[in-house]
Amino acid sequence: MPLSTNDKTNEVAGATVKQLHDIFGAHSGYRPAHAKGLLVSGTFTPTEEAKALSKAPHFNNDSTSVVVRYSSSTGLPQLPDTDPNGDPRGMATRFFLGSDRKHTDIIAHSTPFFPVNNGEDFLNFFKAVAAGTVPDFLGSHPAALAFVQAPKPTPKSFATEAYYGVNAFKLISADGKETFVRYRVMPDAGHQTYDTAELEGKSSDFLHEELRERLNSGTSSLSLMAQIAESDDPTNDATIHWPEERKQVKLGTITLEKVVEDSDELQRTLIFDPVPRVDGVDASDDPLIDFRASVYLQSGKERRAAGGYNPEKLPKFVPEAAKVAT
Repeated sequence: MPLSTNDKTNEVAGATVKQLHDIFGAHSGYRPAHAKGLLVSGTFTPTEEAKALSKAPHFNNDSTSVVVRYSSSTGLPQLPDTDPNGDPRGMATRFFLGSDRKHTDIIAHSTPFFPVNNGEDFLNFFKAVAAGTVPDFLGSHPAALAFVQAPKPTPKSFATEAYYGVNAFKLISADGKETFVRYRVMPDAGHQTYDTAELEGKSSDFLHEELRERLNSGTSSLSLMAQIAESDDPTNDATIHWPEERKQVKLGTITLEKVVEDSDELQRTLIFDPVPRVDGVDASDDPLIDFRASVYLQSGKERRAAGGYNPEKLPKFVPEAAKVAT
C-alpha cells in the first residue's frame, strides 16, 4: 500500500532530522538545526487592523503573553555568534492563549525566502551538503542558488534584525473574509547589521550577551507586519518573493521584556509548531508547513526523551504559562 500524504511527509521529515544529525553530529537535548538559542518573554499588543483581518484571540485581546526564541543556524550548539554560518538567524514566537495548553506560533528567519519549496528537496539539499555535491544541487535548483548567494549580514542584536515568516497563511475575519499573508517582524530600533571587519574581536556569545544587557536596562519592541497577497501571488511556493509593493499592514507590537530564567532547560522541552491551530488563522496550501511541523515535532520528541521530560517541572517564565509551553 502506498504511503498517505501525512505518512510520506513524516517519513521525509524523519529522514531530514537524521541527515542533519549526520551533518552536525548528534547533540543530545539540542535541535538538529538552529541549535543555539535564547528565550525571552514579553507581550504582544494588536492593532485595530489586526482585529479587522482576523478573529484569532491574540489579534483581538488587549494583550497576549509571548515567549520568543532567537537562534542561530546550524546544528552546532556552541557555534560562535560571529560565525557567518549562523545566518540566517531565527525568531520563533509563541502566543499564549489560555492556561490549558492553548497557544499559536509564528516562526520566521532573517532571509525572506527558502532555498526549496518542498520537503523532499530540503532532504536532497542536506544530502548534497553531506556528500559535498552542493554545486551540483545548486546548478539544478536556481532558487537554492539564489538563497545561498543572498547577503546574510550578522545583526548587531537579535532585536535589530528583520525576520520573515516565509510561508503563507490565511487570516479569517469575524465576518468570514479571508486574506492571505506572509508575516514579517521589523525591529522598531531599526535594522542594524555588522560588516565582516566590525565582527573582529566580538565575543563568541555577543548576541546573547547584548540582548541580556539590552533587556536589563529596558524593553525592546518589534512590529509584527502582514504582507498582503494579491490574487496572482502564489501561496504554495516559499521560494518565490511577493512583490515589495504589496500592501503591508501592522498587526501589532511585540515587546521584549526579559531573558527567561533557565532558558537552556526550557528550550529542550519547547516544541514550536508552524501550523497555526487557532480559529482565525489557517495554514495555506504551502507543503512546507506540514513538513516543518513534522520536523519540529520529531526533533522535539527526541529532545524530551533525552532530557527526561516532565511537564510539571517546566520553568514558569510567565504567569500560568508553564504547562501551556508544552
